[in-house]
Amino acid sequence: MPTFLAADNASLHYDVHGDGPPLVVLAGGAARHPSYVGDLAGLSGRLVVPHLRGVGLSPAPADPETGSYWRQAADVEALREHLGLERLALAAHSAGTRLAMAYAVQYPDRVARLLLITPPAGDLVDVPSDADALIAARRHEPEVSAALAAREAGPDLADEERFNDWQRAVAPLCYAAWTVVEEEHARTAHYYLAAGLAYLSVDPPADLAERLSAVRAPVLVLGGARDCVTGIAPVTALAGLFPSGDVVLLEQCGHYPWVERPAEFRQAAESWLA
Repeated sequence: MPTFLAADNASLHYDVHGDGPPLVVLAGGAARHPSYVGDLAGLSGRLVVPHLRGVGLSPAPADPETGSYWRQAADVEALREHLGLERLALAAHSAGTRLAMAYAVQYPDRVARLLLITPPAGDLVDVPSDADALIAARRHEPEVSAALAAREAGPDLADEERFNDWQRAVAPLCYAAWTVVEEEHARTAHYYLAAGLAYLSVDPPADLAERLSAVRAPVLVLGGARDCVTGIAPVTALAGLFPSGDVVLLEQCGHYPWVERPAEFRQAAESWLA
């Protein structure tokens, strides 16, 4: 598996899928093993998927704050230099969009294009979330009802195995339907608890939302119209923070568009990449 050196000389791993123009893909979780993104429904190009600090084959740093998404922006920049690229086409999912935006505001001239997939944007926009209304419409579904009970009980943050059990229990909330496809996708997930806590250990600057206006690259915010994790309104509003922001919402889709609506996702993403 290929590696690159970070600024602190840590050897960080990345996966490669496909061939063609490179697209760096940042996984979410936070700190979920990036295998869950797969090849993004067969997206064209060479997908470069780093293992973030403390995830998969990349070691955890001695200082947990080095593993925060704000500071891991420097790792993305080191990856860009390693790949020999003037600018990055960058895609990110869920919590990975926090890192993508941190990179974009710290290195705005190094971003060619930015694809933000189902981003948690409630803390960046002054728009009430409609996630509760989406959840209320699905409470009658047995799998969703059980997932809500697990979510209300809360995770065990002292044990990684139990934390992963909890993630699997709440997983039906993350998809617009719960068929064998979604169940298999959720079943294979693994979250690295310590890395996830480190990822959120450093607050971004208070003016982060305002600083997104300096990102001049084209930005596509791609959401699911039934995403009970992020809601619809905050995701849509996020696109308005970028000078060249656009938004696409996929119908009958939750938090994982490439799994739930692969053809529609691929069409939207490849149109943007082109």
